Amino acid sequence: MQQQEDLQSTGGQPTDAQVEVAVAAFRMLCDATRLRLLWALAHGEHDVGNLVAAVGASRPAVSQHLAKLRLAGLVACRREGRRMLYRARDSHIRALIAEAVHHADHEVSRIPRHD
Repeated sequence: MQQQEDLQSTGGQPTDAQVEVAVAAFRMLCDATRLRLLWALAHGEHDVGNLVAAVGASRPAVSQHLAKLRLAGLVACRREGRRMLYRARDSHIRALIAEAVHHADHEVSRIPRHD
């Protein structure tokens, strides 16, 4: 609700700061490995080992992508014993990933477009 009020106060246009943050988020999504990581993390917490298996990338590559996603504010983590568990930071990120993949599914499957 606050987000809608913020956009209404600017005439429905996002501020420069909002656009900058959105562009940074989309920039992180333009890599297939990062998109696959976020898809997995949108569905629950995972450690690096599980993510390596889920996305089919090497451990160093997954760790490097996770670091970038954390710096971009898209992924959060917590320590559980010796393991570090990662998750999508919030419901906005989960919704963004779901919509991107569902859009792709419609395009690939040639499902008619709808509103």
